[in-house]
Amino acid sequence: MNHLSRRRLSRLSRMRTNRSSQVRDSRPARTDAPRRPPRRTFAPLLAATAALAVLLPLAACTPDPAGPAPEPADDGRPRSGTVRVLASSELADMDPLLEEARKATGITVRPTWTGTLDAVERLASGKADGAFDAVWLSSNDYLRLNPEAARRVTSETPLMTSPVALGVRPATVRRLGWDPERVSWAQVHRAVADGKLTYGMTDPKRSNSGFSALISVASGLSGAQAALTDADVRAATPKLKEFFAGQRLTSGSSGWLATAYTRRSTVDALINYESVLLSLARDTGAGTSTDPAKTPADADADTESRTGRDTGIGTDLTVIRPRDGVVTADYPLSTLTDATPEAKDAVRALTEHLRSPAVQREITERTLRRPVVASARPAEPLSPEPRRELPFPGSRSVADGLLSAYEHQLRRPSRTVYVLDTSGSMKGKRLEQLKSALTGLTGDFRQREEVTLLPFGSAVKRVRTHTVDPADPAAGPAAIRADTAALMAEGNTAIYSSLAAAYDHLGPDTDSAFTSIVLMTDGENTAGRSAADFTAFYRSLPPARQITPVFPVVFGDSDRSELDRIAALTGGRLFDGTKEHGPGSLEGAFEEIRGYQ
Repeated sequence: MNHLSRRRLSRLSRMRTNRSSQVRDSRPARTDAPRRPPRRTFAPLLAATAALAVLLPLAACTPDPAGPAPEPADDGRPRSGTVRVLASSELADMDPLLEEARKATGITVRPTWTGTLDAVERLASGKADGAFDAVWLSSNDYLRLNPEAARRVTSETPLMTSPVALGVRPATVRRLGWDPERVSWAQVHRAVADGKLTYGMTDPKRSNSGFSALISVASGLSGAQAALTDADVRAATPKLKEFFAGQRLTSGSSGWLATAYTRRSTVDALINYESVLLSLARDTGAGTSTDPAKTPADADADTESRTGRDTGIGTDLTVIRPRDGVVTADYPLSTLTDATPEAKDAVRALTEHLRSPAVQREITERTLRRPVVASARPAEPLSPEPRRELPFPGSRSVADGLLSAYEHQLRRPSRTVYVLDTSGSMKGKRLEQLKSALTGLTGDFRQREEVTLLPFGSAVKRVRTHTVDPADPAAGPAAIRADTAALMAEGNTAIYSSLAAAYDHLGPDTDSAFTSIVLMTDGENTAGRSAADFTAFYRSLPPARQITPVFPVVFGDSDRSELDRIAALTGGRLFDGTKEHGPGSLEGAFEEIRGYQ
């Protein structure tokens, strides 16, 4: 056993002493968890860890050249000193702080990243029972609306906060004549309705930030003073339709949305958490401002003085928290009812560590979220001006109804071309996997959505387009299933010629819908246009047509680097479909791409 493992055992034995000596903030945590008995220790944890150390093969104790000894392979089972957490994917930026927490407390956090709605569904269905010790979402507001999910949470403690905000290009702020501290949701709506403001936001069904943004907009435009009701949503629907007509970017993740925004100079703004918007400006080297009279050069100077580095060229944003209210994420770390006593102790110790003043200061500086203890001051870019909290839906039916309205009525529809490799190498199991994945996807298509199947081999085969008609929403998906069942594998692999055909099929109209191309291939290009030919074709397209991204899926023997170059050229993103089932499978990749369509 190496010295790192022995040190880890020593840290575990010191954990209680270290925790009890920390200065506690006078502001109480929002939790119903009982305080720990003062004499309780991690002795059982030490014994279990020591026993495990004896039983593990020496290979498991080999130190990583870049860091601490690796953990045993994760089989999902509970382990002493480890907290299994079902967590919002946006919290991945906390990884460095969680590693520091491991060094300070001996507690390893083993996260499973997901979206808020997926996490709540997993909890409510019982699929999370025994698999997790805690859940860590951007907010528990939606979770509390589901009785089956709520009863599985025994305590919750907020660790930091970030409100939904609007990040706007400074030139747009000046053009609109806005004072960032005085802008309201009504002003934002008016600018969008008048065609003076376009924006991007993440998909509310698949992204925590998108869901909170949807609630913020609906609550802000409804004028509701209490819990949002169906009547409030109905009254605001005309304004919501006008508002979402201005959405020009959608995404399943905040990271890709930021990248797409930097490519699309015609998009004026982003709606996301304040911390995401500030981090985007900081991490790309540009400044943020709340003063519309400030020039980009002034903002760059401010950023350089804060970060101590040359700013270069980046995404300059003015971050606006509408004055009439915001929806705020408070990131509660919540213990699950069926967690073991040792795991519950570990969650409490981890919570105490993350709420200590020193760590709260580190959190706000690194993530630009706001601290929840009074003794830790917010990082410099964060405005101290308070904002009232907008009301959240009063029931699950209101929240789900708003999501459904957004999907099928409020947002712009999608137009997607599925460029499908049906060459000879797809014969057999691979073709069956493709058919199964596409068939499973038909239950997820939105009303008004246009779906085109473009199968190819040595050349493009039969192209079929179907629209999900709100008057008969079952007909379109049924026709897609029939076309999918008829797919046959033969011929060579003309990837680039088929992609060019997909762009030609979509044509010049990229303004009335979210357009995208999904490429699935199991091999390399062996026929038709070359990569250089396609690059020249793509770059010759008018800018309005170049905004359509290609989302390639790695499958079978496909060349990952070749597909990655296609994604980079077109502003898309590469997805993995190499596994048999679940995340990373072809079915999982198709489902994940839905957030980008």
